Amino acid sequence: MSATPKILHLHSTFDPGGKELRTVRLINEWGKEVDHAIVSGDLEKRGAAAMLGKKAKVSWPKFPSLQGKPTPGRLAKLGKAMAGYNLICTYNWGAIDAVMAHTIFADTYKLPPLVHHEDGFNEDEATRLKKRRNWYRKIALGRTAALVVPSAKLEDIALNVWDQPRTRVRHIPNGIDTRAYAAPPKRDILPRLIKHKDEFWIGSLAGLRPVKQLEQLVRAMESLPAEWQLVIAGEGPERDRLLAEAEKIGVEDRVHLPGFVPQPQKLVGLFDIFALSSQSEQFPISVVEAMSAGLPVAAPRVGDIGSMVSSENGPFLVDAGDEKALAASLAKLAADPAGRKRIGQANRQKARDEFDERKMIERYRALYWGLMQKYPKKG
Repeated sequence: MSATPKILHLHSTFDPGGKELRTVRLINEWGKEVDHAIVSGDLEKRGAAAMLGKKAKVSWPKFPSLQGKPTPGRLAKLGKAMAGYNLICTYNWGAIDAVMAHTIFADTYKLPPLVHHEDGFNEDEATRLKKRRNWYRKIALGRTAALVVPSAKLEDIALNVWDQPRTRVRHIPNGIDTRAYAAPPKRDILPRLIKHKDEFWIGSLAGLRPVKQLEQLVRAMESLPAEWQLVIAGEGPERDRLLAEAEKIGVEDRVHLPGFVPQPQKLVGLFDIFALSSQSEQFPISVVEAMSAGLPVAAPRVGDIGSMVSSENGPFLVDAGDEKALAASLAKLAADPAGRKRIGQANRQKARDEFDERKMIERYRALYWGLMQKYPKKG
């Protein structure tokens, strides 16, 4: 292996999201130990780059498009562009053609090992995986060194739907710096939005996308007392529709969309209840953040959420898509301050015991460094 290993990261976009922020966290942790090259398939969507630390060694190489028909010529260009690194990391369906190119052209271009990461699905596969994509994944993943998934559900899909061998699949739960969420938050952390002493906040950290079904949270506000506010931190194409829904039912003064918050540890502690309404999740970091801040969680029972939260929190999870049940969970928590505190304390303890980032970082280091030392870059 060269003195400073080189890792190539291939993302369809690099706007802030679970996989992007995890990538940033690992890059920042390793500092000058590694040269990282990041490709965003959409050059206009690289917002997560703002969170890269000063010590991170990152370049943004020109790279063939990750989108298009998987013709032999196009795949060959992708394969050739992956040469010269010690490790290739690909992420989700948006980079699957690069995975296929690696499987076909690894010998031709003497490519390094590839680790594919699957973190979940967009709207088009939120409720049912597409057969054609499953077939394509099976072939594309044929020569990957490892397939990393953060949730037990994705691990089951990898093994039993995509037919991946047990030796290839690595279940590495996402983690965060749980202690960073213990500090008391400032009430004026958000621009143009201050939490008043007589207010209570239902909060969410989510991209404003259809799969998140955030209109359910907006409509739930109609039946909650006037002192309750809804704060959804995130960006996305659904912003105008959510604001229109709030205005339609007369809660526009209690629904706030402050945009993406780069340091959620400074915000989440202002929430009194954390809420999700997603149609599809796997292992949402936002739930771990909420648990670390000592919050109760109202959410659909999707992905690993049911096993993530404490047993005390379990009764406030609902079936996916059951809007009435979700609203009822929020109402019950809103009316029970003692219960919120008890559940929040149990969640905080579980987050610290099971989901601290040190375990995650150690497992990624062991995987990446093990592969790079076994297959050093030549020349």
